[in-house]
Amino acid sequence: MYITKEPAELQRRADRKVSGLVALPSGLNITMYLLQEGFITGGITMYRKKVLTLILSATLAMTALSACGSAREGSAPAEAPAANEAAADTSADAKTDNAQDTSEAAPAGAGFEAGATIGISLPWLGTQNWKEAETMFTEQLTEAGYNPIVQAADQKVPQQQQQIESMIENGAKAIVVGPIDGTQLGSVLEQAKAAGVYVIGYDRLIENTEAVDGVVQFGSVRTGVMQGQALLDGLKEKKGEGPYNVELFGGGPADPNAPNFFKGAMSVLQPEIDAGNIVIVSGQTDFTQCATEDWDNSKAQKRMDSLLAGNYSDKEIDGVLSPNDGIGRAIITSCEDAGQQIPVVTGLDAENESVEWVWQGKQYCTVAKPTQDLVAKTVEIINSLQAGNGMPATDVSTNNGKIDVPIYELDPVVVTKDNAKEVFANDPDRMALLK
Repeated sequence: MYITKEPAELQRRADRKVSGLVALPSGLNITMYLLQEGFITGGITMYRKKVLTLILSATLAMTALSACGSAREGSAPAEAPAANEAAADTSADAKTDNAQDTSEAAPAGAGFEAGATIGISLPWLGTQNWKEAETMFTEQLTEAGYNPIVQAADQKVPQQQQQIESMIENGAKAIVVGPIDGTQLGSVLEQAKAAGVYVIGYDRLIENTEAVDGVVQFGSVRTGVMQGQALLDGLKEKKGEGPYNVELFGGGPADPNAPNFFKGAMSVLQPEIDAGNIVIVSGQTDFTQCATEDWDNSKAQKRMDSLLAGNYSDKEIDGVLSPNDGIGRAIITSCEDAGQQIPVVTGLDAENESVEWVWQGKQYCTVAKPTQDLVAKTVEIINSLQAGNGMPATDVSTNNGKIDVPIYELDPVVVTKDNAKEVFANDPDRMALLK
């Protein structure tokens, strides 16, 4: 519901009723009075709902006092049940407000109107995959007949929270969230669920809340396994027999995918480290030591500069585990600046510049996670919800700290110079880079 008159006007009209200027008809409780008078239509925004509750409480108190006076003057006791009904209604409104209006939540499987508003909350547009997501969500949702609201939060959690609140207030029926920090959105997403909004995680897990219906992503641990194996394959192919001098990089610690990428890669690399085939010269093997705050390429390059200066003045570095393409390019640049031979470097996202570097042999590999596939799967789920068919079935789930969340998992693919044309055969933009 939405309040149609400003709080000050609502107060004046309530005051008039209390002072007797507006009579409350017998059997009409306060909430029904406000509906009849046009104060409320449909639902109540979170801010104004609190104002309404306070005014209703004050109005109820004055009405009760008035009723007591009338009873002493011989008024019919039949008015008391109406006051009691109003008290029950007001109490229920207060409880509903405190519970974030869960009574309005859409039942499981409930559909919504064609042409509905769909919110898309992205963490930022700082890498190619997120820029592609912005464009593709806008195009595909519009083509499907929806009204998309697509926003990015520039890696600022409070900004993402505010954008999601705005999407709720603008009547979004589903909100797709690529969280900046998967642990920091519980409160605002619970508001969304209370308003009957479906919540779909995009590319990253939403953690520590029950207010999520499912997550669409490429398998994050599986992606890490692929990166680790590709690094091993590249070392053998490019550097001959080991042991190999290697350094490890991880992604942004706030991104729930980042530790999973690292975990997957280490499941492949740790046995080789234990066997002495891989030597981590710096000794930095824990994710917290290797993580790159905010996935910031400049921070990665600064760390690589430091590693090379402190550990490789008399050694050659053979390989580096990089969690994505931007960090991979920063690592390669650092090695070139230090006069090192280019090591075997992994990547992720198949960004255009890295696709060119892979084709040139400068970056050993990337892992393609086609944005068009991820967006298309998300829109497919939204269509299912709109039609009233609920979330599609999946046999994959993961616990987010509160519930087992359904996961709609897609398969990534390792891209090297040897298979690039095959992988990008249906991607004319990237195919054009292979020349």
